[in-house]
Amino acid sequence: AVALFPVLCWVQGGKVWNAVDSGSCLQTYSLHSEAVRAARWSPCGRRILSGGFDFALHLTDLETGTQLFSSQSDFRITALRFHPRDHSVFVCGGFSSEMKAWDTRTSKVVRSYKATIQQTLDILFLREGSEFLSSTDASSRDSADRTIIAWDFQSSAKISNQIFHERYTCPSLTLHPREPVFLAQTNGNYLALFSAVWPYRMSRRRRYEGHKVEGYSVGCECSPDGDLLLTGSADGRTLVYSFRTASRARTLHGHTQACVGATFHPVLPSMLATCSWEGDVKIWH
Repeated sequence: AVALFPVLCWVQGGKVWNAVDSGSCLQTYSLHSEAVRAARWSPCGRRILSGGFDFALHLTDLETGTQLFSSQSDFRITALRFHPRDHSVFVCGGFSSEMKAWDTRTSKVVRSYKATIQQTLDILFLREGSEFLSSTDASSRDSADRTIIAWDFQSSAKISNQIFHERYTCPSLTLHPREPVFLAQTNGNYLALFSAVWPYRMSRRRRYEGHKVEGYSVGCECSPDGDLLLTGSADGRTLVYSFRTASRARTLHGHTQACVGATFHPVLPSMLATCSWEGDVKIWH
């Protein structure tokens, strides 16, 4: 429904709220025995995929609460992403040197992707789904080949591992809806802009600065029309940038602790939701 925003808690479950009318909690899902670190709406909007520190993966039907897929990973989950074309397939990563692609129809791992890392921070499919990116916790002097990695989805081969050469981790990635570019949130307190086609070069002319990351997993997102860029900030603010000029279009002061999540409504462009480290969620018009 247009009026709903997903609010997926980091404590053993998730909630779906009516964000426009009553502000009430419509449903609570208690699926995990430990903290939930990653959750995604399915592309159809009727299911939620969640992964937790209990190693569990669940795909839940929102209307009935039925588990359509449940399985156990061999690592704690921190990142999930559905394949953009085959919605029965998703890739997950976490506290492991390996990412895995699962097929919910068979409940089996269909591919594995290995790198010399300790943790996957985020996963981002590029437009056709034949390639995807992973950001990792590698940030040492010799880790330029591991901070952001481009993968061939079918063969599991690395396409490029020389994408981001600065010594900062990138806790979140987002794809522009219209142009062949993606953005990476960095712990250098700026958003970096990259080409989404090989060789994935970073723009030296445009970066988005003014917010703080400071080690938090601060999310970022483009507006549905691609004109605006939204990010949280470690000081509790939410910032809106012009995508074209990188200038700040709006600053929202809504949280007393780090704003770690910010998302545009998929249908109503003037509405967005933010959430913070203290556990509160706010809807903005």
